[in-house]
Amino acid sequence: MDNQRILLFFALSFILLLLWQAWQQDYGAPARQAPSQTPAATGVDTGTATGADAPQASATPPADVPAPTAGTPAGDAPAAPRLVMQDVLKKGERIRVVTDVLDVEIDTRGGDLRQADLLAYPVSTDEPDKPFRLMEDGKLRVFIAQSGLLSPQGAPDHHSDYRALQREYRLAPDADELRVPLVWESDNGIKVTKTYVFRRDSYVVEVEHKVENGSSQPWQGHQYRQFQRTEPTDAEKSFLLYTYTGGVIYSPEEKYEKIDFDDMRDADLSRNILGGWAAMIQHYFVGAWIPDQEETNHFYTKAPENRPYVLGLVSPPRLVEPGASTVFSSRLFVGPKEQQRLKEVAEGLELTVDYGILTFLAKPLFWLLDYINRLIGNWGWSIVVLTLLIKLAFYKLSEASYRSMANMRRLHPKITALRERYGDDRQRMSQAMMELYKKEKINPLGGCLPMLVQIPVFIALYWVLLESVELRQAEFILWIKDLSTRDPYYILPILMGATMYIQQKLNPPPPDPIQAKVLMALPFIFTLFFAFFPSGLVLYWVANSILSILQQWYIMRRIEKAAAAAKS
Repeated sequence: MDNQRILLFFALSFILLLLWQAWQQDYGAPARQAPSQTPAATGVDTGTATGADAPQASATPPADVPAPTAGTPAGDAPAAPRLVMQDVLKKGERIRVVTDVLDVEIDTRGGDLRQADLLAYPVSTDEPDKPFRLMEDGKLRVFIAQSGLLSPQGAPDHHSDYRALQREYRLAPDADELRVPLVWESDNGIKVTKTYVFRRDSYVVEVEHKVENGSSQPWQGHQYRQFQRTEPTDAEKSFLLYTYTGGVIYSPEEKYEKIDFDDMRDADLSRNILGGWAAMIQHYFVGAWIPDQEETNHFYTKAPENRPYVLGLVSPPRLVEPGASTVFSSRLFVGPKEQQRLKEVAEGLELTVDYGILTFLAKPLFWLLDYINRLIGNWGWSIVVLTLLIKLAFYKLSEASYRSMANMRRLHPKITALRERYGDDRQRMSQAMMELYKKEKINPLGGCLPMLVQIPVFIALYWVLLESVELRQAEFILWIKDLSTRDPYYILPILMGATMYIQQKLNPPPPDPIQAKVLMALPFIFTLFFAFFPSGLVLYWVANSILSILQQWYIMRRIEKAAAAAKS
């Protein structure tokens, strides 16, 4: 195998990867069907005629699902009516909450967080004053965070109406905390105060349910927290680059697990987990419910027909005696996948920056890229410097590869002569070529291993540049105002195509005319593909290609000089 065939193999593999990702994004999901499991099988309601989309205890709950109350017949648990998509869109009054990083809307119907704008993240560089909307409850796209209580003695779920003290809250310039209380009261003396707690420079929102039992009977109930979300619309999908959108859970035993929309359709998740968290993620951003890490919660999913998908968790029951009170607490993260912030919120939450199976390589690469950026102050030049450091780290391996290419280039006239001499007699031609390699002390596979060793590192860096929100709307130079979007003037893709063409000219030409034509077409094909890629990715490829050309030219020139000196 010669190095041209290696180049051709990986180029075509890369194209096939892009085509597969595009196909998977458009056609990979099967037609949506109602889940096959029944409410009794899962312990939570599926939104059919037996209940709503809130997690209700079944008539005979399984052992791994918390009962609604201890000592109370499960059949006494309240059942909610059947709901359809229109019910998700039903709204009460809106409460606007503005901090230094968030602009959110909370609905008095259920106390749901139904809209969240990220003030530090504009929609685009062309609209710097329009913040990115992570959560909303529109007709085409639904992504909302819900929480509530379940109890046979009465408790507010996300269909209950709360009373708000005011319609707008703003974090004061001299304040570090903002509390937004909502009140619900029952006829039998149960009072619940649901409070959202916002803090300065934080995307973590604390959600508290304070239960005050003013009745004459003990109260027992569970807290549940869940997301409802529709699948991505066509506008949210990338034409070429696939990034994961869907559910994720984390547990101490299984660590990071994706629960995509197909999984939710196939079967309802039903698992008890100590600590952990549940999240809905997308490119650059995440919403995550983080429970008390010392508490065992029941994690569940549902895919009710004609409804958004549901991912949530239910707490163990608590008993509140008459005249006493208790507070259920959870944290809700609504924001960008900034890795340093995520690490501080919960164990494993930084894994929502999805680098795939090469995370063990990608994480140190991002750490190095981030460190370089702190020194330089420009993400574009940081990519160039990181590419240079990687090339230096692999210099010896690359040198062996380019040395093999140079030797093959030097032998190209002799190999061509052998092909002309033996024609279609492949056996004699192969034997003659092996004798030539032995005589010249050349290993035709010498360039393969060095290239194979470097490929995982380059793929890991590819995912770092694709997934890291830190590169979103990061400027480089002149016309590059956002490294996460395509080059508006296609200068970088054209440079990349030109560098690929120069690299081909430095390599020995393939003897097969068809293979030669395919290789000649690759720079043009890749230029077209990369015209739509984020400019940060294209910048990496351009920098890597330029450094490879310089390295290859230097090594080949040195070998040719040594060969000329040996002849003289």
